[in-house]
Amino acid sequence: MTTWRLLLTPPARGAWNMAVDEAILEHIGRGEAPPTLRLYAWMPPCLSLGHAQPFADVDIARLQARGWEVVRRPTGGRAILHTDELTYAVIAPADEPRVEGSVLESYNRLAAALLRAVKSLEIPVEMKEGKANQDGTFNPVCFETPSTYEITVNGKKLIGSAQARKKEGVLQHGSLPLTGDLTRITQALVFENEAAREEAAKRLLERATTVESALGRRISWETAAQAFVEAFEAQLGIKLLKGELSQKEISRTEELIREKYDHPSWTERV
Repeated sequence: MTTWRLLLTPPARGAWNMAVDEAILEHIGRGEAPPTLRLYAWMPPCLSLGHAQPFADVDIARLQARGWEVVRRPTGGRAILHTDELTYAVIAPADEPRVEGSVLESYNRLAAALLRAVKSLEIPVEMKEGKANQDGTFNPVCFETPSTYEITVNGKKLIGSAQARKKEGVLQHGSLPLTGDLTRITQALVFENEAAREEAAKRLLERATTVESALGRRISWETAAQAFVEAFEAQLGIKLLKGELSQKEISRTEELIREKYDHPSWTERV
């Protein structure tokens, strides 16, 4: 049976979280780290932008007034406000059987593990098959639109995921909102007027949900994390061994924070 590394990292800043994922990917690309499942959280709350999303979408004054941060992801998609959630990252070489092939093929395999995890929490989920944004409309909010192979409850998006395929390998990460008010993200984004902001918040509640809303009770981060570990092992046929970041990965993380994820040249691109 294939062994992967399991990393359970404490809540951290957005820049640190994104730098860690990239540092792991680089070390995997050099054969210096094993395929990894990382489960993590964010502190303080952080708005993450997709790789190509314009920084102009961010309402900096509102964001800072709430004590929230902003970071740009190495993966695509649109804005997510990370708070009260379990975030996962799957990082592996491109020829690892669980992620090899096309984006959709690997997405589908990983989505089956995600589906199994949330089903084990007794949530009546299904896998959404379809294409994002079929109507061609622009929307800066990630969780409003289920994409192919994303996990939904009664048609509402529960897990949003994004993938990057680089020469070093594959990085896919995603968010499972556990509790809280999903409409908070509209307070961190630019809208034409307050009516548009309120309309976006209303749409979001119609199209996305949290574990607590779907289940009628709260699930702890630790309970959700354990469900992910068991489901990934069973669905993907891997053994997850709890490990730590190597010293080289930690050093590279600090470099990436300084040079990239905390730097305006990356975060504030138009």
